[in-house]
Formats: sequence, C-alpha cells, structure tokens
Amino acid sequence: MWVFAFLVCLEFSIPVKAIPKECELHSILMREEERCNEILSQEKQNLSEVGLPRTECQGMWDNLSCWPSSAIGKTVAVACPKFIFVLTGKEGFVYRNCTSDGWSNPFPRHDVACGFDTNNTIEDDNNTYYMNVKTMYTVGYGTSLVSLSIAIVIICSFRKLHCTRNYIHIQLFMSFILRAVSIFVKDTVLFATEYIYYCNAYSAGCKFVMIFFQYCIMANYSWLLVEGLYLHTLLIVSFFSEKKYFWCYIALGWGSPLIFITAWSISRHLHEDTGCWGTNSNAGIKWIIKGPIIISIFINVLFFVSIIRILVSKLKTPGAQGKEFNHYKRLAKSTLLLISLFGVHYILFACFPEDVSSSTMEILLYFELALGSLQGFVVAVLYCFLNSEVQCEIKRKWRRWKLKKHFKRESRHSHNSISTGGNSSTQVSLLTREQRQPSLYASTGV
Repeated sequence: MWVFAFLVCLEFSIPVKAIPKECELHSILMREEERCNEILSQEKQNLSEVGLPRTECQGMWDNLSCWPSSAIGKTVAVACPKFIFVLTGKEGFVYRNCTSDGWSNPFPRHDVACGFDTNNTIEDDNNTYYMNVKTMYTVGYGTSLVSLSIAIVIICSFRKLHCTRNYIHIQLFMSFILRAVSIFVKDTVLFATEYIYYCNAYSAGCKFVMIFFQYCIMANYSWLLVEGLYLHTLLIVSFFSEKKYFWCYIALGWGSPLIFITAWSISRHLHEDTGCWGTNSNAGIKWIIKGPIIISIFINVLFFVSIIRILVSKLKTPGAQGKEFNHYKRLAKSTLLLISLFGVHYILFACFPEDVSSSTMEILLYFELALGSLQGFVVAVLYCFLNSEVQCEIKRKWRRWKLKKHFKRESRHSHNSISTGGNSSTQVSLLTREQRQPSLYASTGV
C-alpha cells in the first residue's frame, strides 16, 4: 500500500522534466524485474544441470526486490531497491527468513530500511489537494455533460428552433461535450493504468488519447470564437447569407484545430517522443497549441469590446426607442452574459506567469478548473434553459398536451363524444395558432 501511495505522491510532487521522474523510476523497476527473472531462470537451469535437490524457498520477485532461492533456516539479505535508492541516496538491506512455511515477511520494511519517509506531510497534502481538484472538475464536467446533452435534445425536438443561430449553439454544445468526454478518457488512461500507458513511449493508444484531448480543447476554443464572430457579424452587417457563412463557421470551428493538432503531433513524434505526450518541455512545440488558443481568446475579447461599443452607440441614437430600443437592450444583455463568458476570464489564466509560488499556482489551478468544468453548464443554462424562445416552445407544448389530455378525459365521460371531440380539436387548433406567433427578438439569443 505504501508503494502505491508513494507513486501517487510522485505524480503530483515531482517537477516536470524531459522524462518525468515517475516514468524514470518505473523504467528502473521494470529493468530490475527483467534482471531478476533472468537470474532466477539461470538459477533453475544450474540446479537442474548439477542435479542438486530443490530448495524449500524458491526464488521470487516481490515487485520490489529479487530474492534468490534458499534452504530452510537461512536468512537472506538483499540491498534496497534501486529505484528507492535513486530517491533517498541511502543504502540499506532488507531481510527474509526461509521457514518450513515458506518465505517470511520482509524485515525491516523497505521504507524503513531504505530511508523513505511515507509520512511526509507535504506529499500527503499535495496528494489530497490534487485528488480534491480531480473530484471537483469531474463533478463539474459531469454536470456540464448532462445539461448540454439535455439542451441539444430540447433544441432538436422543436422545429421552430431550427435556425442558423441555434445550429451554431449546438456545435458549441458538442464541443463542450467532447471536451468533457476527452477529460474523462484521459483520466481513465493516465490514472487507472498506473503508468503503463503514461510511461511507455511506444504506446500508440495513449498518444492517440492525448491527441484527441488536445483537439477537443482547441475545438472548444474555436467554437467560442465562432460565437463571438457570429454575434459581431449580426451587428455590423445588415444582410448576409447565414447558410453560406454557416459552412465557413463549420470549417473554422472543427477544421482549423485539426491543422494545428496535426502539426503538433508530427512535431512531438519527431522531436519530443517521450512518455504519453502529456508533458511539454519543448517550448516551441507547446506553442503550436497554446499560441492559437491565446490568439482566439484575444480576438474574442476584441469582439467583446467592439460589440459593447456598437451597442452603446446604437442605444444613444435618437431613433433607438420603443421596440428597437428593447431589441438592442436584449442584445446588450446577451453580450454581457455570453461574450464575457467566452473569453475575458481566460485572459487572467492564459497570461499569468508560470514562475509563481506553488500556493498561488494551486489557487489559480483550482479556480481555472472550476470555471472551465462548469462553463458548459452555464452555457446550456444561458443559451437554452433561460432562452425565451425555448421556454415559449416548452410552455406551448406543455399546454397543448394538458389540453389534449383534458379533452380526452372529458370525451370519455361525455355522452356526445363527437361534438366534444370537434370542440376540442377546434380549441387546440386555436391555441396552437396563437402560440406560433413569431417572437419579436428571435435573433437575440437570450
């Protein structure tokens, strides 16, 4: 158990280098196991050739040290495992007795004999902190995943909501869903296999998972940019073909990240093919992904500033009264709630220096992951659940269903079923016709 805790602590406490420390130690442990198997195999071969009797305590590898075969009553001593010596620099020995019941438990324990402190409070605190962070963002992404899936079903279920604006919203929802799924897949691969994939430089499956993860992250930022671009275009262009531009948005949202991810994958394979591609020591390769993301964030901020300026100027014009005033007011509300969500708070994290204290970085990491994991939920609430069009359609369907149910129940208790059925159909038709009047501000989003 203490070995597992030791490996978990290493994952979060060792600084990132070209080859992660935990992977280096894992590699040492694997080499020691191979060496032990060779020694034990040669030992069995020598015993069979000489014809000596079989010893009572067979040689074995106990996942830490290699124990040679021994006769009953003997005490065997082996040096501290090499991977622990790399950490502590302290030499020592661990012992086992060969008894009639087989090998005894090792004494003293490996951590005691080799000077490894399993009660290190700093490592325990780091382990607890990162486990809490992982739990927090897992809950956040799970909440976002469920709410976004419901939002997509709602928008797709009502034909009146089928328009370019909502098609773009659906693409944004899908990017958030893929981002959440990629997080779950990545965590499953990296944490559930105890470094088998993470530390194996030749695991194509693990690298594919990281490529998928990085693509989903970039695609999510791209669709945030598309949302800002679309709203900005609505304000500055009096008329444009939404269907024509929609395919351009598709290419920008899903196609442009593919270009950068392909370049990043080729660069990693050629120049930094270490581990599971989860660490980045080459700044040039890292900026192939980080650069476009930061640029998209800044462009969205520029859209935010430009949209605010346009709305303020329109609201100050003498003609902005009555219905038109309410139209721009709703656009301003949409902008403040949505565009600010899509980029402004990212600037604080994207431009924050990396050489800050560990406590400051822990606080920033916590808030960044909290905001990022719940952002999909907030987007689903603003774009779908609080959308006046969506609410109107749901209420209309609900009232129509209740009205049909009411008249169906009345028809069963009425002697004049034909007349009652005709009246119910007429009233349902009138109610539907009234509810289908187009919304005045259908293009405003919220």
